[in-house]
Amino acid sequence: MTEDDQTTDDQTTDDQTTDDRTADDRDYFDRLVDRNALRNYLAAELGEATEYAVSHHAEGHSNETLFVTWGDRELVIRRPPPGETAETAHDVLREYRVMDALQGTDVPVPGTVLACEDHSVIGSDFYVMERLSGDVLRDEEPERFGTADARRRVGEELVGTLAAIHTLDYEAVGLGEFGYPSGYTERQVERWTKQLDWAFERTAEERAVPELETVGEWLVEHCPTEHEHALVHGDYKLDNVMYGPETPPEIVGVFDWEMATLGDPLADLGWMLSYWRDAGDPDPATPELTATFMEAAAYPTRRELVERYERETGIEYDHDRFYRALAVYKLAALGEMFYRRYLEGNSDDPMYPKMEERVPDLARRAKGILDGEEPL
Repeated sequence: MTEDDQTTDDQTTDDQTTDDRTADDRDYFDRLVDRNALRNYLAAELGEATEYAVSHHAEGHSNETLFVTWGDRELVIRRPPPGETAETAHDVLREYRVMDALQGTDVPVPGTVLACEDHSVIGSDFYVMERLSGDVLRDEEPERFGTADARRRVGEELVGTLAAIHTLDYEAVGLGEFGYPSGYTERQVERWTKQLDWAFERTAEERAVPELETVGEWLVEHCPTEHEHALVHGDYKLDNVMYGPETPPEIVGVFDWEMATLGDPLADLGWMLSYWRDAGDPDPATPELTATFMEAAAYPTRRELVERYERETGIEYDHDRFYRALAVYKLAALGEMFYRRYLEGNSDDPMYPKMEERVPDLARRAKGILDGEEPL
């Protein structure tokens, strides 16, 4: 999930505009935020404001994002979705902690404002940050980026910012105890298998996905036992960064740090590559979640991104099939968790019911990567 100042009216749910919303929309918005309690909290923490508005940003499919106008300030609130979630998922205060530590570093992040553990305010933990201006590249490139130089720079900025994350001295910014990097990759396989098991408790009543078991067994057998130690983002991809409003392209913010920890940097790289398209790739397994504009001429290829990453970090990208298959396995697990939340009535996201078919498609894609059908 990301913050994008280009959000249109039909993508938001505003507490002051109710005539074009369904009863379900209003009910879900009310489950996300108690507007009066939030107003009182912000007044106590930031001082009174004459202008106050809250809207629900409907892009993204994990933690929920609210846009808040507080006087002359434009703010963003991040909170978990309502209802039961898998253990360790949607830890927004962990997200806040890492972003707060990254203030003033070479890693661009929004300014942090507040973090709140008091569930009496909006019913969950949440945090507040400054809202940035720019473009999140989801479906198409901005017109100003439609040149060969700009397209090349989009990819270079993306992989260069990832390199900045992975070469950061995490101990110097107070994140030395942020995780346990040894054994991270093995724990990732174990964790996402458990997330799948949690989702299957409900979704198996609807249909089975046997290919995921095959992929999971392969990942266990081929998991690297040694790796570099770095701060890892956990969900680093094109639509979790924002490019500023100017040209040439420059990343001004990295969002969605809920899965950040200390671990294996190549897991981040494999995840980013699993979303990056080369010309001639098979049709995407999740077209609703997959941008394809980078297949156009002048965008870097996956291999070119890897070569640049290796130059900037000094880390060699070994075990490509493992890391990209793990990425798609994780994406399938996320999709199955989304599908469970849909079946239990804990989301109004129109993407979630599509996971009935998309997760099996992802499972087949992961198996295809293992079989060499989608080379680097």
